[in-house]
Amino acid sequence: MFIALIAHDKADGLPIRQENRPDHLAYLKSSDAVAQAGPLLNGEGSMIGSLIILDVPDMAAAEDWAANDPYAKAGLFQSVTLTHWNRVIG
Repeated sequence: MFIALIAHDKADGLPIRQENRPDHLAYLKSSDAVAQAGPLLNGEGSMIGSLIILDVPDMAAAEDWAANDPYAKAGLFQSVTLTHWNRVIG
């Protein structure tokens, strides 16, 4: 099943994001669960969150994946939602 992980950074999160980005990217690349991933951007092009499409067996696997993301462990996010997503095109 596909799960859309949508995370919004804390207002002061850019330094946390920059410091933990190498570990986050390594986590993404080491995981067979990641179908697509990329940062959310504001109008100026600065990173303000994350969108990750997970391909996992169930919601519990998505929750576990999200909890172990280095960004989450560093306290970067103001909010995180995990929503079952039905791919129609692509």
